[in-house]
Amino acid sequence: MLRLLHTSDWHLGHTLHGRDRRPEHRAFLEWLLEQLVAAKADALLIAGDVFETANPPASAIQDLADFLAEARRRLPDLDIVIIAGNHDSAQRLDAMAPMLAFGDIHMIGALPRREDGSLDADRILVPLRDSSGGVVAQLAAVPFLRISDLPGPAEPQEGEEQDDEEASSWRGDPLIRGVERIYAEVLEAACERATPEQALIATGHLYMRGTALSELSERKILGGNQHAIPRAVFADDWAYVGLGHLHLAQAVEQSQQVRYCGSPLPLSLSEADYEHQVLLASFDGAELQLCQSLPVPRAVEVMRLPADGSAPLDAVLFELGQLQLDGSLAKERWPWLELRVLLEQPVPDLRAQLDRALRTLPLRLLKISVERRGEGGSFADFPTRRALERIDPQQVFSDCYERAYADRPDTELLAAFHELREAIGRGDVGTAQLPPAAEGGGA
Repeated sequence: MLRLLHTSDWHLGHTLHGRDRRPEHRAFLEWLLEQLVAAKADALLIAGDVFETANPPASAIQDLADFLAEARRRLPDLDIVIIAGNHDSAQRLDAMAPMLAFGDIHMIGALPRREDGSLDADRILVPLRDSSGGVVAQLAAVPFLRISDLPGPAEPQEGEEQDDEEASSWRGDPLIRGVERIYAEVLEAACERATPEQALIATGHLYMRGTALSELSERKILGGNQHAIPRAVFADDWAYVGLGHLHLAQAVEQSQQVRYCGSPLPLSLSEADYEHQVLLASFDGAELQLCQSLPVPRAVEVMRLPADGSAPLDAVLFELGQLQLDGSLAKERWPWLELRVLLEQPVPDLRAQLDRALRTLPLRLLKISVERRGEGGSFADFPTRRALERIDPQQVFSDCYERAYADRPDTELLAAFHELREAIGRGDVGTAQLPPAAEGGGA
């Protein structure tokens, strides 16, 4: 019996509207250590976005180091596998990997390749052991795949012409086809190494077709949502696929074998209303026996008032006065608060009224969201600000391109745009690699 605890999207170093989340992260990490011990876990998978940024603060690196050291102290035989996500610097994680390997901790930043360009199965495949010390599974530690990781176009394989119309459509997409080829190659290597009694487990940090994103939270990756990866990319040979990137825990197409565990704490105000969790997957031989959700207790509550949307100022002030709050909490545990106010006309002292109502309450105000209706008032800057929060960078790029060239950008150009955007977000724009031009194409 193998017990694998699956978690992802910690985003250590994250701030919420400029406020530090370190106490929440530290509370989660201590809780996670307790769960690992209580479950007698054999393996821990952290499926990407360990850090919030490519250059995390020293405190975030310290928290990861402290957690790994304590996990090793409490569970000396625990197999630990960490892959990079789109927020992480693959180079930074790979630089840490040799040192962590001495503690039997496997960290994968970029997709490992040999000098000849072939996949390095020795680094990708991690044998997992049960409590008896025997190898009972092979885990393929595939990190976030950047466009430069993907192989070039290949001829359709024999038998693919019989596939259904949906499969034919995505197999015509070079990005999706590249992801499929990588997982097929990794699966082949895993099958060669595994015995029939060993489970085959894969990891990934990507956006799957038919899944739900958190509003204003996860980035569109691998060329945007038009390149969402279909469930069929993962062959049925995989007993379990542990995914990261989406913050809402969910099964892909109701498949218990392909799962997002979600983030352990809300990373935006829009994530306040659903339960965060980690997953405990149990395997009997080569098969997944059970996948159990372990809800993460919330160290700090996130409140949106009113809960069901904007309300007039008087109603908001009344609700504030009716709150039952724990005044004994340490200030770092006071709830985060968003106030949602509906205005018919300008209220010059709006902030002053809200500050007076909050003065004696153990709450930390993050944001005042103002919705306006009716006539009058010089509020031109507010609609602009609200519109900017919802703007789609790809749409802006596409519209500008169409105005300049009287045509919409093609798939490869959009892919290059997203690659560059991700590189800027990571702070390594100088190392961004654009996909090669197609044969017979332009520069």
